[in-house]
Amino acid sequence: MDILVTGANRGIGAALLQGFRDAGHSARGTGRRDPALLTLDVTDPASVTALADSLADAPLDLLVCNAGVYLDKGHDLATGYAPDLWAETFATNVTGAFLTIQALLPNLRAARGKIAIISSQMASDTLAPGGSYIYRASKAAVLNLGRNLATDLRKDGIALGIYHPGWVQTDMGGARADLTAKTAADGLRARFDALTLATTGCFETWDGRAHPF
Repeated sequence: MDILVTGANRGIGAALLQGFRDAGHSARGTGRRDPALLTLDVTDPASVTALADSLADAPLDLLVCNAGVYLDKGHDLATGYAPDLWAETFATNVTGAFLTIQALLPNLRAARGKIAIISSQMASDTLAPGGSYIYRASKAAVLNLGRNLATDLRKDGIALGIYHPGWVQTDMGGARADLTAKTAADGLRARFDALTLATTGCFETWDGRAHPF
């Protein structure tokens, strides 16, 4: 399989990329400034276009939209959540995912490939414990985006799933998190393998449970 993972310079993205390669797939990753990866800044339309141009017409079996930021962690309602953080977060977590999918649609159509969007349980309207308003809103938005894209891309034979990776020991999740990046990545790769047009639009956990919307 030919696979592309965005945000593969660290954490879950790096673990996914390594897992795909260890399994024998032709997998490439992107990062903003990592010379070992394809260059991609998902907030910069020119960068997205340049990536698509570099891939030319090569079929793509799986696109994993993993690039994301969590800039409002621990903010206080009275003083936090500055406007620029809203703009930067949505530019990365939502618009960036859309622009990447849009630019690589010819490659995905050529392979009747799949798309995996890494969201979060914090996208859920059912689970609403408060706080982290910017991050939660962005992950809810990309969940909605993915659900609607799944409807429109079904006619092209492209399946799309949205996934909660678990609480993972990364820079974002912290050292106290439940899962190693490898454990989360192994579970996610199994979910991507299981994704079909019959399950397109799904919102699932890393270990295969349906997640409440």
